[in-house]
Amino acid sequence: MLEDGAPRATVVIPTWNGARFLPPCLAALDAQSLGGLDSGVFETIIVDNGSTDDTSELLAGYPGLRVMPLPCNLGFAAGVNVGIRAARSDTIVLLNNDTEVAPGWLEALLKALDASPEAGMATSKVRLFDRRDHLHTTGDTLDLAGMAGNRGVWELDRGQYDQATEVFGANAAAAAYRRALFEAIGPFEEAFGSYMEDVDLAWRARLAGWGCVFVPDALVYHQVSATGGGPMASYLVARNRIWLLARNYPSRLLLKHAPRVLGAQLGIAWRALRAWRGAAARATLRGQLAGMLGWPRMLSARRRIQASRRIALTELERLMRPR
Repeated sequence: MLEDGAPRATVVIPTWNGARFLPPCLAALDAQSLGGLDSGVFETIIVDNGSTDDTSELLAGYPGLRVMPLPCNLGFAAGVNVGIRAARSDTIVLLNNDTEVAPGWLEALLKALDASPEAGMATSKVRLFDRRDHLHTTGDTLDLAGMAGNRGVWELDRGQYDQATEVFGANAAAAAYRRALFEAIGPFEEAFGSYMEDVDLAWRARLAGWGCVFVPDALVYHQVSATGGGPMASYLVARNRIWLLARNYPSRLLLKHAPRVLGAQLGIAWRALRAWRGAAARATLRGQLAGMLGWPRMLSARRRIQASRRIALTELERLMRPR
C-alpha cells in the first residue's frame, strides 16, 4: 500500500551519458499542465546508468529530482527496474532522456488509464524530433511471425492515428504502466539488456489479460537512436527477437504459424548474409545464433509465463493480425 500524500505518477528517466539531451527533456517536464518538477503532483526519478559525462553535475541544478546513480551501465531494462522499484505512485511512466513532451502529455496518459480500467499500459503518440510532422510510433504491433513493429512509423502525421484505440503494446520510450501490472507479471526482463524488452513486457501483459490503449493527445518528440544504435543494437535486436518467441509464443499458436515464424527469421539471416561486409549484418547473425543458443535459458520463464495466460488463443491471434 502506498503512503499518504504519494504523487499521482512517477516519471522514470534512464540515462547514460545523456547530459546533452536532458535539459530539453526536463524543461518540457517542468512545463506540464499538471504542474512542474517540484509541484509534488508527480515525482521524477533519473536513473543514471553509470554516466561518465557531466550528467551528475547537470542534475544537481534541478530541484525536485530523485537521482539514482548506478555503478555502471546495466542496460535499459535493469535501469528502469531500479526506478520502478523506487517509485512511490500507482502509475509509473517511462520516458527516454532524448525526448521532449508536449505540455498535456502526462495528464493525457493518466486520464486514459483512469478511463480504461482494463488497460495496464498507455502509450504515447511519438513523433520524430527533427521532422516534427512525421511519426515514430503510435504503439507497438506484433504479427503472427512474432515480429514487432512501430505502428505508423515514418508516416506523415495527417491525423490518421488521432483516435484513442487498443494497440498490442506500449512503446517504452514514452509510456505509462500501472504498478499493479508489474506486481502481477514482474518487471522488465533484465536478460534482454536493451531493445525489445518493452515488447516482451507487453506480450506477458497481454497473455495475463491486461490491455493497452493508445493516447493520441499524449504527444512526444523523440530523437530516435540518439543514445543507441550501431552493431550492438543489431546484435541485441536479433537475439531478443528469438528470446521473445522462446518466452511468450504459446505452443499451439507457434506450431500453427511456424512457417511464418521460420520464414521471418530466415529472411533476416538471408538479408544479413547478403550484406556480410557490414558490421551490423554480422552482428545480426551473431545475435540470431546467441538467441538460439540461449533458448534453453528461457524455458523456465516460458513455463511461468504460459501458466499465467488468461487470454484466449483466438483473441491473441486477433491482436497479432495486421490491421
